[in-house]
Formats: sequence, C-alpha cells, structure tokens
Amino acid sequence: KQWYQRRVRGNKRDFNQFVKACEKWGRDDIENIASDVEGKTPEEVKAYMTVFWERSSELQDLEKINMQIERGEAKIERRHNTRRALEAKMARYRAPFHQLKIQYGTNKGKHYNEEEDRFLVCMLYQLGIDKENVYDELRTEVRAAPQFRFDWFLKSRTAMELQRRCNTLITLIERENLELEEREGKRKTLVKKQGGSGNSTPTQKRKADIAPKNPSGKKIKK
Repeated sequence: KQWYQRRVRGNKRDFNQFVKACEKWGRDDIENIASDVEGKTPEEVKAYMTVFWERSSELQDLEKINMQIERGEAKIERRHNTRRALEAKMARYRAPFHQLKIQYGTNKGKHYNEEEDRFLVCMLYQLGIDKENVYDELRTEVRAAPQFRFDWFLKSRTAMELQRRCNTLITLIERENLELEEREGKRKTLVKKQGGSGNSTPTQKRKADIAPKNPSGKKIKK
C-alpha cells in the first residue's frame, strides 16, 4: 500500500515529522512540509494530508495536534505582519540606517539609545524577519558594527535580549503605522465629503457658492 493509504498514524516517524512540519510551515505549504518529511514527495504528502484530515477524528490526541499546528500558524502570521510593518516603516526613509526614527511616546526605556534601536530595526529588516535564527545573526552583526566597538552594553546582549528589544520596537512601529493609516483614512474621508481634491478650504468653497452671478450663469469677479 502507498504511504498515504495506511492508517492515519502510519509510520510513527513520518507522522511526527508531518505534524511538526505543519506546525513549522502551516498546513497549506505542501512543498516545505514535504522537504521536512524524509523520503516523501510533495504529491505523496498532499495525498496523505487529505487522508489525515479526513480521518483525523480517529486520533485520540486530535485536540492537542490541532492546537500544536494552530500555534505554529499563528507564529507564521505574526512574522508576516511584522515583515509588513517593517516594510511600511522603511519605505518612509531614503536612508533608514541614518534617518529612521522611532516614535517612543512614553516607552523609550532607559538602556537602549536611539542609534542602537535604529540599527536593530534596520538590520533586522535587512536580515529578514522570516529567518529561523535571525536574532543570532543580528547579534553577530551588532558585534561586527564599527560604530558599536566601544558599546559594551549592546555588544554583550544575548540573542534573546535583542529579540525582546526588537519585539518592543516592532510594537511601537505597528502602533505608529496604525496611527498613520487612521490619519490618512480621516483625510480621505474629509476630501470625499468636500467633493474634490481637498485643496479648497470649506470657507473658500462657501464664498464661491454665494458669489454673485451674471445672467449668463458665470460668477462675477470682484
């Protein structure tokens, strides 16, 4: 019998690899799931996946498996949202490594300065937030950056500490992006209500509406 025609659990190793791959890549990413299930083609994995979900009710630990996969998919979605937030932030600057500013509000903190934060955000974006060991690579870049050669505080941070700081900065960036989107939405709504490009003020529009007209229907200039 084919691999995917066996019982839902089938080979224990294959089953565990399949579940972990679904958690890592999301249940729809057949190509990457297949790369993590040893010796199986994408076609075999796709066929097995169909049988797996059709007969998943036979699994006693189905709830646990579902939670495991959904937890992984939530992390994937979070990374995608983070990447989009960083892309939107970077797009507002011609030279982010020199110009980027963080809107701290009351959340600046006492340990990291603005130059350090700017470098962390820009380098995280450059390395790629989707990388599995991106914060280890970020730590390496921090230690190699000449501007921080005497910055013992930043150079001594662990990958986990840098990740926590980046998470804080990403939250601030997402908040800033949301505020800008809301502001832009209000501006577009106002322009739509004014019925034009938004260049004329409400006062100018009222004056134009009440200006005297000659018999031909044209407004008379004063």
